[in-house]
Amino acid sequence: MKLKYGQIGGGRGSFIGAVHRRAAAMDGKTELIAGAFSSTPEKAKASGQDLMIADDRNYGSWEEMLDVERNRPESERIDFVNIVTPNHMHFHPAREFIEAGFNVIMDKPMVHSSRQAKELIEATEETGVVFALTHNYTGYPMVKEARHWVESGKLGTINKVVVEYPQGWLLTRMEDENKQAAWRTDPARAGIAGAMGDIGSHCENLLSYVTGLEIDALCAELTTFAPGRQLDDDATVMLRFTNGARGLLWCSQIAAAEENDVNIRVYGSKGSLEWHQETPNTVLFKDPAGPVQVHKRGNGYLCEAAQRAAQLPPGHPEAFYEAFANIFMNFTDTVRAKKDGREPTALELDFPSVYDGARGVKFIEKVVENSQSDLKWTPFN
Repeated sequence: MKLKYGQIGGGRGSFIGAVHRRAAAMDGKTELIAGAFSSTPEKAKASGQDLMIADDRNYGSWEEMLDVERNRPESERIDFVNIVTPNHMHFHPAREFIEAGFNVIMDKPMVHSSRQAKELIEATEETGVVFALTHNYTGYPMVKEARHWVESGKLGTINKVVVEYPQGWLLTRMEDENKQAAWRTDPARAGIAGAMGDIGSHCENLLSYVTGLEIDALCAELTTFAPGRQLDDDATVMLRFTNGARGLLWCSQIAAAEENDVNIRVYGSKGSLEWHQETPNTVLFKDPAGPVQVHKRGNGYLCEAAQRAAQLPPGHPEAFYEAFANIFMNFTDTVRAKKDGREPTALELDFPSVYDGARGVKFIEKVVENSQSDLKWTPFN
């Protein structure tokens, strides 16, 4: 039986809402049956009609959806809620749906503050619901292969990590005419950071997922290049890890002509790896004693997690939607496991959790704190 879900946000004009719907539908095991698709009731209802949602489950607000859905018989209510609103609208619906016993999958960054993150952790632990955050770059098969290399010792001791996310779409001030630019650069809606929160959060999550390293201290510089912009549009962060390794995180939304080249390079005592999101179906292994090796998605020589995440045979490119779909697949498989009364497997649990989200929020706070201070290094813990 398909899992039934409702969506908060993602109505007319939403990019990420449509991405989530397509990703959730990819394995054919979920069904969107409810939603409150906008903060404006009229637009919410119109968006629901566009998506052919039944009138009695096409809600004018997330509060209405929560009130009605939790009072339905258990067999009829939604199995999970998908939150794809701007950042400032993440916390309250997430907390309320979790406390009502609904599973939640939500876009990043999780919330605006560590205090809010702590409340979500407590609510999730108390209710036992499944919570996932769609840091989609961890859903790529070759990112999972890169992680396997680090875990298996293929690279040796990790000495250096470089993670980057250059974009150029905010090179000029466009907040007044572009909806996405408007909310992503507005402190009231985006939070305390601009580029750092929007795409730097992906960098931190990708780095943590692939390497497993824990940050000990950081030294950051946030810069705003576009005149009149309220939040940062470029960030550079030096990192020290608890194992003695060093790292560099750079993200920018004013890198002229760049599109979405999030990438990671990990340097160890035995070799190094390199992965780029714009060429996601390969990961490079660089051996100091031999030629560069190109490992490709979908092949039988890859680790189990990478093979599970491959939707198509070798040679057929997979990318953005499939990576999101892999997050949804593992999340929904975990929801099904709980419904069936069994413990989910490690492969099913391979998705960003509430704890990953809380760590990401803390990272953003520490970066902003350091950038605004005269300190060279700020301890992470």
